[in-house]
Amino acid sequence: MSADFFLDTNVLAYAHDALNPSKRQRAQDLVRLAVATGKGVVSTQVLSEFFVVATRKLSPPLPVETVRREIDLLRVLEIVGTDAVMVLRAIDIHVGYGISYWDALIMASAARAGCSVLYSEDFSDGRVIEGVRIVNPFV
Repeated sequence: MSADFFLDTNVLAYAHDALNPSKRQRAQDLVRLAVATGKGVVSTQVLSEFFVVATRKLSPPLPVETVRREIDLLRVLEIVGTDAVMVLRAIDIHVGYGISYWDALIMASAARAGCSVLYSEDFSDGRVIEGVRIVNPFV
């Protein structure tokens, strides 16, 4: 597997966030690019987190059916699943880089897919972990 960039949960959430129009536009641009070029990647973890954030934390929350349709549309992207090897790699990244386990699982997913960039606002912009450069698209 090899792709160009990985989209974190916050990018998917901001694409639907009516309270942050500038972040919303940037996030929508990244999601469109991912879908149009086929060079974007997400993980099952990201899709699951997106469902929870979109239906519970966005203001106003999105209807379940709307989020379900969005996730169905994202199926055209490469989607990295979680297995025991990924969990072990995430534990190693967590210990080695001092980041949360859940963030480490995202990094492990991006690395497994061969991504050179992870778009996220939840990591240190410019940091490289496991060969993946973190870019905050909202700065």
